[in-house]
Amino acid sequence: MLSSNRLRVLLEVFRTGSIAGAARVLRLSPSAVSHQLSRLEQEAGVGLVERNAQSLRLTEAGRRLALRAQEVVDIIEAAEKDLLAQARVDAGELRIGFFASAGYRLLPLALSRFASRYPQVALDLVEGQPYELLPDLERGALDVLVVFEHALDPWKCPEGVEVVHLFDEPQLLVVPAGHPAGLRPKVRLAELADEPWITTFGADHPVSILERASTLEGFSPQIRCRSDHYEVTIGLVRAGLGVALVPSLGLHGASGLQICRLATPNLFRRIGVARRPTNPNPAAISFLAYLRTASAQLRNSLEPALR
Repeated sequence: MLSSNRLRVLLEVFRTGSIAGAARVLRLSPSAVSHQLSRLEQEAGVGLVERNAQSLRLTEAGRRLALRAQEVVDIIEAAEKDLLAQARVDAGELRIGFFASAGYRLLPLALSRFASRYPQVALDLVEGQPYELLPDLERGALDVLVVFEHALDPWKCPEGVEVVHLFDEPQLLVVPAGHPAGLRPKVRLAELADEPWITTFGADHPVSILERASTLEGFSPQIRCRSDHYEVTIGLVRAGLGVALVPSLGLHGASGLQICRLATPNLFRRIGVARRPTNPNPAAISFLAYLRTASAQLRNSLEPALR
């Protein structure tokens, strides 16, 4: 393999036209430059310079390699600049994965403050389910990943990844305006066993949290529609086509509905942020603090006032 340092030596010989000129630029002795050239010729397996008592010139192979050396030096310098930027919180890039309902309020609140403080940090945002994006976090394509875990459907964190807990988010019952369930302070799922339900597809398996909770309550829900988009769920409930479980973060644009607390235990999501502890990106570490602050602000306002 060719040494990048020796390629720099060859490049300066090409630029200055002499060993002495290259030595001045590189702050080396002429003998050190000559030695590096000889070592580079050994690595390349071909003669790169023609020497005589009065002058030195590059062979055709030497000239071609010098031009390539310029490309290598440019790449190395660009990489060094990137590393320098990444070592600073106020520059570089931050790659964030998040699930859809975190994008309604939590992520915008944290990012608006972070971006205001560090406008030079380039943001790359990727939406998807946690189980879909975890491999990207593991291989370094993401710096942080906002995740959720259902109490009734826990998952194991991959090796090399840690999850920082932010808050617990309740699942709420959403029913059409005027529904009798809206008159009770708390409702058990079994009381709506005969209702048509709007539910999700589940995470990385076909069984939704509604179906898991209903099994524990002793009934099998009548599923009218499945959707992982809470806007669709809310619209269908508003139209009187069924009832649904919606996590607090998903209650975006939920006017014209009744929202009820549930007496069924363990119906909540744990919201957290997954990261690789070995990731040196300072922007990721700083963003975590902004995410904590946004979480604290949302924690007390997530469960809406009941009508």
